[in-house]
Amino acid sequence: MKFNARPHTDHGLEQHGLYNLNAAYWNLPTPELYEQAILRHEGSLSHMGPLVVRTGHHTAGAAEDSFVVEEASTKDAIWWGKFNKPISEERFELLHQRLASYLQMKEVYVQDCFLGADLGRRLPVRVITEYAWHSLFARNLFIQSDIAPLDDHDPEFTIIDVPRFHAVPSLDHTRSETFVLINFARRLALIGGTSYAGEIKKALFAVLNWLMPGRGVLPMRCAANQGPEGDVALFLGVSGVGKTTLAADPGRTLIGDDEHGWSDEGVYNFEGGCYAKMHRLSEVEEPDTFAAAQRFGTVLENVTVQAQTRRLDLTDDSLTNNARGAYHISAIPNVSPSGVAGHPNSVILLTCDALGVLPPVARLNLDQALYHYVCGYAVQFPGRGPGRREPAVVFSPCYGAPSMPLHPTRYVTLLRERLEKHRPRLWLVNTGWTGGPWGLGRRVDLAHTRVLVNAILSGQLDGGEMRTDPVFGFEVPWVCPGVPAELLDPRGTWADQAAYDAQANRLAGLFRDNFSPLADCLDPQVRAAGPR
Repeated sequence: MKFNARPHTDHGLEQHGLYNLNAAYWNLPTPELYEQAILRHEGSLSHMGPLVVRTGHHTAGAAEDSFVVEEASTKDAIWWGKFNKPISEERFELLHQRLASYLQMKEVYVQDCFLGADLGRRLPVRVITEYAWHSLFARNLFIQSDIAPLDDHDPEFTIIDVPRFHAVPSLDHTRSETFVLINFARRLALIGGTSYAGEIKKALFAVLNWLMPGRGVLPMRCAANQGPEGDVALFLGVSGVGKTTLAADPGRTLIGDDEHGWSDEGVYNFEGGCYAKMHRLSEVEEPDTFAAAQRFGTVLENVTVQAQTRRLDLTDDSLTNNARGAYHISAIPNVSPSGVAGHPNSVILLTCDALGVLPPVARLNLDQALYHYVCGYAVQFPGRGPGRREPAVVFSPCYGAPSMPLHPTRYVTLLRERLEKHRPRLWLVNTGWTGGPWGLGRRVDLAHTRVLVNAILSGQLDGGEMRTDPVFGFEVPWVCPGVPAELLDPRGTWADQAAYDAQANRLAGLFRDNFSPLADCLDPQVRAAGPR
């Protein structure tokens, strides 16, 4: 790859509305981005080499501050509502002009990269950032080019990310000074008022969710790995349910940890890196991720560093419990060099049930799998500071609602077609609580979850005896070698079983209420596959 560390002003940024820049640094390698970030006081070097940064008051995504430009191509195509709020072309253009004016005589960093390990389907993108460390984030998370001259890079989509530029809500019609605006017609997204680098990743996932269905690819929020015999497993779920942890199995090859496409040829990684949670990361239980967090090239967001030794303290959540590490996928020892695999043999839907109701594992039929996929049940844990201190029940359709421009039925239809054709094993795995809800019960032991996942992938659970859950209707194994039998029956783990029954009925009601707006859009069999 050709690197050029010298400042340039003539590489086509005018097509993105940027003029009179002091300098534009193109495709800087990791060491030089380190130097730039440290010289500009954007971050500091910690023990063993990771770059540690702070994101300010935004330590997670700002979904409520995200908008999609409403114009001719999107007006009747977007799933408008809570997650896709419209903004006019005029407001987008005015804010874009002011943002471009703000950047005049300033320096920017440009990464020309790709989304999609499938060479025939990869999407060239450009990420323009105000911060050097945001450029390193993009370099870690997306696919670096080693096959095409970057001088000829023609991006299909561009991100302009300017954390220090703020919107004026009364003028721009935004909710706050923070904004993420996506203009699909202009192939341009604007991000400002937040230093949380995850907004770059989320915006580009929204782009893939918009484009890929029309190209015959199902975009999925999932991790994927492959066994020694070539069998492929998908782990679908929202952030925090264990996708990265369970997919990074030393006995299997990691394909990717968060975003994949499923085409007619098989599955492939959309990204070139991992964006993993760091809070309470265990060297014993998650050795590969722990090692990746300690290496040169990794960007650590909001991780506490001991002042004297510069060593990391991954137990400290004084900044946030959503501390993150962004590292290139090559940091994982057993990783697929191609990022491409065949069709899945097993599809595991992951959830984290803080109510203590769902079993740690359950077998699903096709319609049940589609029901739980479109519901996307999990919990959102409270952050630091005043306000809510207990987990909140959330439903994120298709496990990616904040980045999903199309109606959920579009993705459900694509998933049904693939499941019917390739007939993988379908399972629900709960990494949440047992013996009671959060605060009273305990979280399912990760070692037991790993045993259950391995039993699924090996087919060990296929022929075992099952019981039918009286509320949710799915099948639950009576036994699994290596897992206490009592763990498989969550009701039996509660001291007060009447309280369990009440909690189960409460969760079933939440499922029904959430599903109700979608009921008329889905097949009757899917509607009937939910809680009884």
